Amino acid sequence: MSAYQAVIGMEVHAQLQTRSKMFCGCDAKAFGAAPNTHTCPVCLALPGALPVINRRAVEQAIMVGLALHCRIAETAVFSRKNYFYPDLPKAYQISMYDFPLCRQGYVEIGGADGQRRRIRIRRVHLEEDTAKLIHGGDHSLVDFNRAGLPLIEIVTEPDIRTPEEARQYLIKLRAILRTLGVSTADMEKGAMRCEANVSLRPVGREEMGVKVEVKNLNSFRSVKQALEYEIARQRRVLEAGGRVRQVTMGWDERHGRTVEQRSKETAEDYRYFPEPDLPPLHISSAWVEEIAAALPELPEERQARFVRDYGLAPTDAAVLTTEREVADFTEEAIKAGRRRGIAPRVIGNWVVGDLFRLLRAAGADIEAQQVTPDALAELVDLVERGIITANSGRKVLEEVFAHGGSPEEIVRARGLAQISDADALGRIVAEVVAAHPEEADRYRGGKESLLQWFVGQVMRATRGKANPQIVKSLLREELDRRR
Repeated sequence: MSAYQAVIGMEVHAQLQTRSKMFCGCDAKAFGAAPNTHTCPVCLALPGALPVINRRAVEQAIMVGLALHCRIAETAVFSRKNYFYPDLPKAYQISMYDFPLCRQGYVEIGGADGQRRRIRIRRVHLEEDTAKLIHGGDHSLVDFNRAGLPLIEIVTEPDIRTPEEARQYLIKLRAILRTLGVSTADMEKGAMRCEANVSLRPVGREEMGVKVEVKNLNSFRSVKQALEYEIARQRRVLEAGGRVRQVTMGWDERHGRTVEQRSKETAEDYRYFPEPDLPPLHISSAWVEEIAAALPELPEERQARFVRDYGLAPTDAAVLTTEREVADFTEEAIKAGRRRGIAPRVIGNWVVGDLFRLLRAAGADIEAQQVTPDALAELVDLVERGIITANSGRKVLEEVFAHGGSPEEIVRARGLAQISDADALGRIVAEVVAAHPEEADRYRGGKESLLQWFVGQVMRATRGKANPQIVKSLLREELDRRR
């Protein structure tokens, strides 16, 4: 039985955040608007209406190309991609083919062996979005609000080998797009849509297998699951002596399987030719340099700086820089913490641990909760100075997360301040030891693990307010005194 290797390439469409559409002046904020209210003669393809190139969309596409280490073309040409479908008002889509805006870039991800894997970018080009079909019963409706919105398409070389690598690539790409501010890259809202091309070949062979396109992938989870299923399906076909057919498959989320949709088109089927109504784009080196100089710090650069300047663990730094909003929050909290003498690593641990736990439970993002960077630093300061225990700190964080407010004020109002007075704690420790003579004797007999049990009893007696370090020291003195 032959062993097979998966060969995967990704095509990603990302909706750009511009004020107007790609080739007309219609408002681009069309998501959620009443159907067919963001349209004009150009995006409806009425006779005589001519397109005009959106300069800001071109600029954003160049930003993406630079962030992906691409070569920026001196000349890019729009083409007509011809096909007939109800969501395409002109019966062709204005896209790019022979002369795209950006070529030959790469993205690096972490491989399964711990080494860096480079995924090559074949091209980044601009195009217009299609309309939206709404199916119901025995009819379909068309909403043209989305028609003409600016898209970038990012196409990789077939360098991806596993579903997990595909997932990592998409996460990295989304982080770059969001950091640049060119797209929300929200897959659930269709602002980032991806298709995978997957084939199998015998291990050790260089020639490609028959390529199958997989569509309807609307989350990182569905990408991974769909590719796992499709790879297993193709392997079963090949091991049974069959041949994989070149088709387009759709991912059926409900049943967890890929379903054949249609035969796969080739480039020749689209009959590309240069768009006669648009001039070639001539990109000056001065403009590219100006755009490059204005690029923000990218996720990978920020991750390296978090490790270098703040001493964060590489794994924590990677998590904290995946989303621009999270990275911004963390950096502000670290700065606020430093003013209080708190090490950046401590702040990072609270964000990655307890704050992320609350965000996951609430299904919220970092901007949809009440904890400010200053409030987090204030809370961590209370814990670090021993004013409250770490357990009390988590409870305070939960309240600030839900309702906002000052951690110091919440601690005062709820009487959560930690008991650190040695005399007061000494009396409680003596009472606890006296109440458990058998356990005390077992401790003195050599079962020193009972010390932590006694700590727990004191914490229970003080409702979690006792300073555990002081309690542990006092317990050792009390138990040793009675030997």
